[in-house]
Amino acid sequence: MIKIICVGKIKEEYLNLMINDYTKRINKYHKLQIIEVKDSNIEEEKKEINKHIDSKDYIIALAIEGKKLNSVELANMLDKLFINYSNITFIIGGSMGIANEIKNKANYLLSFSDFTFPHGLFRAILLEQIYRSFKIINNETYHK
Repeated sequence: MIKIICVGKIKEEYLNLMINDYTKRINKYHKLQIIEVKDSNIEEEKKEINKHIDSKDYIIALAIEGKKLNSVELANMLDKLFINYSNITFIIGGSMGIANEIKNKANYLLSFSDFTFPHGLFRAILLEQIYRSFKIINNETYHK
């Protein structure tokens, strides 16, 4: 299963439509669960995020200081991870980022850019890249 733990709810309908579309697309390949935790202070967010992390999960924290991958590299990484892990958990922090304790618990820090994105938009971007990864892994047309 792929879990995406995110801080905050999506208020914009156009983002919800995009997120729901990519969620449906991904579910054709792999089970996906999106968990929203309350937007609060970083300590409270840390507690809430920790409630949803299993010790057997491979944890990928989205952090600006993380490693940047291209789409093919991400696809290859996920393909290899599914051999050894039944759950891959992505964590998207709140406006203050992700608590250091969560980053230290993560197996991998991943950055999509040096830019800062609105959380809802980034959730959609992450889902699109996960979907693109499955298309690449399965040698299906979509990726260019």
